[in-house]
Amino acid sequence: MNKKIKTQAVDALFDAVLSLKDRDECYSFFEDLCTVNELLSLSQRFEVAAMLREHKTYLEIAEKTGASTATISRVNRSLNYGNDGYELVFERILSSTNQ
Repeated sequence: MNKKIKTQAVDALFDAVLSLKDRDECYSFFEDLCTVNELLSLSQRFEVAAMLREHKTYLEIAEKTGASTATISRVNRSLNYGNDGYELVFERILSSTNQ
């Protein structure tokens, strides 16, 4: 975990996110919290990560998502050398869809 982001303010934000009960509540909260572009950027990174896990090429990902190669590369670094946060979420999503 990156010690630079471990603050009381970030803890409070994560507690707020964890309190959300469904997608509608997420929409309400994140539309208030983020600009449209910020939210679209976050969702783009998540889509890029999913496509990288499916072994799509940078070109395929860039064409489908509009992400720059710099963004794709950064997400790829996180997948390969990060804290396994993407992997945790993808595994949970996969297991919940298989139930």
